[in-house]
Amino acid sequence: MNAFKMDNFNDRRDNSAKARQAALEKFRARPGPDDPAVIARREELMAIAAARSARIEERRLAREAEAKRVAEEKAAAEAEAKAQAIAKALADAEAAVRALAADADKKARAQALAAEQKAIRDARYAARAARRK
Repeated sequence: MNAFKMDNFNDRRDNSAKARQAALEKFRARPGPDDPAVIARREELMAIAAARSARIEERRLAREAEAKRVAEEKAAAEAEAKAQAIAKALADAEAAVRALAADADKKARAQALAAEQKAIRDARYAARAARRK
């Protein structure tokens, strides 16, 4: 194991000054805004940002197109459902009309039969009355 090194104040102060100097030199060594590498990096980042915004816009347009397609499909489905409901109501109404017509026809036949039976009965009564006289 390494032994603990006891630094004195001057050693710590010198180390701190060296660290500050190294940080300052690193900052000064940084390229300026007119350096070709910095300009190239800036242009590269701008191109990346432009491509990103183009992809974002493309996705937004795709989402809007999908939402429009879904809305159109929903409207078509609703229209189809309404058409089917109307067709069912029409079929039910036609069935009701046929049932009413059949009922009316049945009532008319019953009335005709009743009138015929009454005529036959009245003829029998008239014949019986004629025989008595």
